[in-house]
Amino acid sequence: MCKVIALQLLACFSLAGSALAAGPIEPAQTPKPRVDVVFVLDTTGSMGGLIQGAKQKIWSIVNEIAKGRPSPEIRLGLVAYRDRGDAYVTQRTELTTDLDAVYERLTALGADGGGDGPESVNQALWEAVHQMAWTPERSALKVIFLVGDAPPHMDYPDDPKYPATCQEAMKKDLIIHTIQCGGHLGTTRYWKEIATLAEGRYMAIAQSGGTLAVVTPYDGRLAELAAALDATYVGYGSAGERKESAKKMESARAIAAEAAPEAAASRASYKATSGSMAAKDLLADTAEGRVKLEALKPEELPAEMQKMSPAQRKAFLEKKKAARAKVQAEIKELAKQRDAYVQEQLRVAGKSGDSFDAKVIESLRAKAGEKGIQY
Repeated sequence: MCKVIALQLLACFSLAGSALAAGPIEPAQTPKPRVDVVFVLDTTGSMGGLIQGAKQKIWSIVNEIAKGRPSPEIRLGLVAYRDRGDAYVTQRTELTTDLDAVYERLTALGADGGGDGPESVNQALWEAVHQMAWTPERSALKVIFLVGDAPPHMDYPDDPKYPATCQEAMKKDLIIHTIQCGGHLGTTRYWKEIATLAEGRYMAIAQSGGTLAVVTPYDGRLAELAAALDATYVGYGSAGERKESAKKMESARAIAAEAAPEAAASRASYKATSGSMAAKDLLADTAEGRVKLEALKPEELPAEMQKMSPAQRKAFLEKKKAARAKVQAEIKELAKQRDAYVQEQLRVAGKSGDSFDAKVIESLRAKAGEKGIQY
């Protein structure tokens, strides 16, 4: 018996020694918490000021969401709505981590139509709850922001009504916050009830959205750095994937060049902090272990890398990596200085808490703690 026990102990020590020789066991990487946000946005004529403000503030909003600990993965979606008889009733942009795509869609939206009272709020809310690819896990923070100035049509017999939609939202662990633009009392009643039924907040802001665009001394340099960050991108994959990636990066460059100074600066800050690129990126994917450089065929690499030796390819990526790290570090430092400057300007102007973006950020942070995200 003693001999058997001794042999078992020897086997255990042998296995332990093998494990130690193989090196320490790497801890499993904890997945990022996820934040899904869908804006259900009235795009009728009276909402022009808010839409313009949202275009300027969308990147500052995601920047603030990204400051949570642990840092979350952010997906945005959009349901634009008007009313029956207008150019469209609803237009959807699906939930995505490609925030450039959401920004492009938001930029393309104009304010038109409406003017006859109630809008298709019921239809838009129903689509947000039922036709968006929400994260199924209850660990995710999933929020809808209903933003508008007119009440829902309650006289359309074939329309899904908001009380039933709010019940369905609760079953999916979705929160619905309502942001009323202007002071129409007929809207207030409905916006408050929708928020109450879906465990959200009712918030009221100025008709224009109350946003204040702050131009800072740092914006120009941040825009230059954003372009330098995009230049570190390395596309790869099949011919179709590389073509699609090139298209996305061209779009990203256009956004950086055409965006208002505040939006361009906030976009640069977000991309430097999150490490997010608009397209499939060899530098990020090899660094994070999603793909191995040596496993790729030459035809899956960008043209400039295809004729390189394995050592040259590795050196090429290392050089890009160093360039990206340097740009990211400068962006982060300038972004801190810019944030302090903006906060001071907002404080002086008395606009620190009553604007569209401030209400969105405030309400998101209030619920984030329930999902383990701290600010």
